[in-house]
Amino acid sequence: MSSEIKSINAGGVNCFLVKTDAGFILIDSGFSSKRALLEKELASAGVIPGNLKLIILTHGDSDHSGNCAYLRDKYDTKIAMHYGDSGMVEHGDMTMNRKAKPDKFSLWFRIIGLLGKSGKYDTFKPDIYIKNEQSFSEYGFDAKVLHVPGHSKGSVGILTIDGDLFCGDLMFNIFKPGLHPYIDDLAAAKRSAEKLKKLDIKTVYPGHGKPFSINAYLK
Repeated sequence: MSSEIKSINAGGVNCFLVKTDAGFILIDSGFSSKRALLEKELASAGVIPGNLKLIILTHGDSDHSGNCAYLRDKYDTKIAMHYGDSGMVEHGDMTMNRKAKPDKFSLWFRIIGLLGKSGKYDTFKPDIYIKNEQSFSEYGFDAKVLHVPGHSKGSVGILTIDGDLFCGDLMFNIFKPGLHPYIDDLAAAKRSAEKLKKLDIKTVYPGHGKPFSINAYLK
């Protein structure tokens, strides 16, 4: 079963709306300051209460989770994420379950973080805790969870049966494909990236930057 993928830029962060035979799946939700833009894009795609089957968070940072609570109420849907990052969204604190000093930190990430301070950030409790290899077939989405810690302990990727990987912030592609400029645990991130070599992946959809072929990264 193939799916249609719509990329939505919500303030420098990518949200991905996947259309399946059963309805829609939203992967990440962008900055809360870009809520009106996101709602417009969802409406133009045909999203209404009842057909947004699930919101999946790749991790708990506010630039990815900023609109989740609002969208859950508006579209009567559920939010799924890994337990490792749930403290971030429940308390509105992106430092939770992370090191006091990350292994990798760049000016680029600091700028993105400052952009995320604009707008209200609603805290929430996830409805579903997902784990490695978990299937989304019950939501009409032929995809599974890949636990890919590194950027955060609860970071996940979503791999579809067609070989599309939504990698969250494990990797990004602003200048060229590579590991994200903010890495909490570099050793874990490298192990997560190494895991990808053994999987049938065709296209990678990062949280920041343009989609790229997995071969472009592996080279």
